[in-house]
Amino acid sequence: MRTILIVGNWKMNKTASEATAFMRGLLARVPAQPANLELVVAPPFTALESVRLALGASSPIQLGAQDLFWEDHGAYTGEVSAPMLKDLGCRYVIVGHSERRTLFGEQGDLIQKKIRAALKHGLRPILCIGETLAQRDNGTTDHVLTQQVHDGLSGLATEALATITIAYEPVWAIGTGRASTGENANAVVKDVIRPALAALYGDQTAQAVRVLYGGSVTGANAAEFFAQPDIDGALVGGASLKVEEFLAI
Repeated sequence: MRTILIVGNWKMNKTASEATAFMRGLLARVPAQPANLELVVAPPFTALESVRLALGASSPIQLGAQDLFWEDHGAYTGEVSAPMLKDLGCRYVIVGHSERRTLFGEQGDLIQKKIRAALKHGLRPILCIGETLAQRDNGTTDHVLTQQVHDGLSGLATEALATITIAYEPVWAIGTGRASTGENANAVVKDVIRPALAALYGDQTAQAVRVLYGGSVTGANAAEFFAQPDIDGALVGGASLKVEEFLAI
């Protein structure tokens, strides 16, 4: 049975002090962690240390990062490496988010280099994939998602897939308030994403990989997605910035 994973992606929100206050409020009310649930928050780089300290050693919530660079060190002004994230206590790292793809031109080989860097240092990558509204409307969703899976994951050792999560985030639903339905999202995961994984690594591996849904997930619609057999949790954006909303999810 795949373990449910809920990840809060704060994006470029919350200063270090704001993050500390938020985590204190969240930790005071988060329920005891069930056996089949993982919780992760991914603050901006500047707040990682503050959140790590707020979480402490025994928190049910784990620390994630929003991105990383593919080299371990060097003359890469402004970048943050996997060893740096590992040293800060990160367990997960988001890779290939649609905002990185559209705003910063990240694609294909570059995204896989980041995944390989994460794996090399024991970080668990969350690979984001998703189609735009134009791609959805012109009927190329299947091709786009299959290509993104192939670009990000082809050539990796099969055992690496045990530590990789895929987040299906239709670009047209991110931050728009226009979420996919649970049934439609599940159909994409079942009929497109898992077959794309199976083509690379076989059906058994494809069925074991966790696939999250992301895109305007809220406390009001989360249960609809979590009830789907092929959806294993959520990558949450704006709703993860509010204690009450994140608790509801």
